[in-house]
Amino acid sequence: MVGGGNITEITYFILLGFSDFPRIIAVLFAVFLVIYILTLTWNLSLIILIGIDSHLHTPMYFFLSNLSFMDICYVTATAPKMLYDFFQEQKVITYVGCVVQYFVFSTMGLSESCLMTAMAYDRYAAICNPLLYSSVMSPALCGRMVLGSYMAGLSASIFYLCFMLKFQFCGPNVINHFFCDMPQLLVLSCTDTFSAQLFTALSTMIFGIINVSVIMISYVYIGISILKITSVKGRSKAFNTCASHLTAVSLFYASGMFVYLSSSSGGSSSFDRFASVFYTVMIPMLNPLIYSLRNKDIKDALKRLQKKRGCC
Repeated sequence: MVGGGNITEITYFILLGFSDFPRIIAVLFAVFLVIYILTLTWNLSLIILIGIDSHLHTPMYFFLSNLSFMDICYVTATAPKMLYDFFQEQKVITYVGCVVQYFVFSTMGLSESCLMTAMAYDRYAAICNPLLYSSVMSPALCGRMVLGSYMAGLSASIFYLCFMLKFQFCGPNVINHFFCDMPQLLVLSCTDTFSAQLFTALSTMIFGIINVSVIMISYVYIGISILKITSVKGRSKAFNTCASHLTAVSLFYASGMFVYLSSSSGGSSSFDRFASVFYTVMIPMLNPLIYSLRNKDIKDALKRLQKKRGCC
């Protein structure tokens, strides 16, 4: 802390994490470590498989490889620090470290929200306009959609960064969470946070409500198109192409909205912290499984890779 007149400026924060569960701290560490390793392994494997198999060089898998990259960055923003702090007596994070952590976390989270919308449009184009799909979803358009997702998340996070750099912290410096999240910083700041709260509400509307609305509208049209398919096999195939994305979208938005909207304490209760683990750590691990387990293209690509390795 740095003193100045009657104000003591905070230069670091103490993250309490899961220190109120001392009896199971080793178990929690082991579980979260395994989850983090699996997240990195599965997402990296999916990126590599999509990259080396030409049969997977399609818009859907281009989006999926970027989703895996975002998930790796997203979970790495919080998980390593959380794991490191498990056995530290003083779970300290500097103010700069706190700002950087939230900047990366928000950039990847908001970018993923936009990418989910782009993937919904891809499914809409594939099912509602199958004959025009190749021309509509051109490589140039896919590239712009992915770049736009990154730029949208980055732009919003830069605004968050500007707000955070203007915050002053002159009171308690204890964060009852395992990472630096905006709700806790707003509570601890001793300066006016109205502008930051207003921007948070605006970004929630843009990245949450608008994106969810576009996804829902896309799936309404998709559902209508599927019902028009006469054959049961064709209808089932069309539904299966959307089921994975719809599951991932539901988990992503439902868990995030539950934590941020249901918490009256800024996400600092024990229940809120464990709920936060789900959308910060669990979902990046589940996404590659959701998209791969019942995916014939992925299974065929794995078989081709095994054959190549067998030949060598």
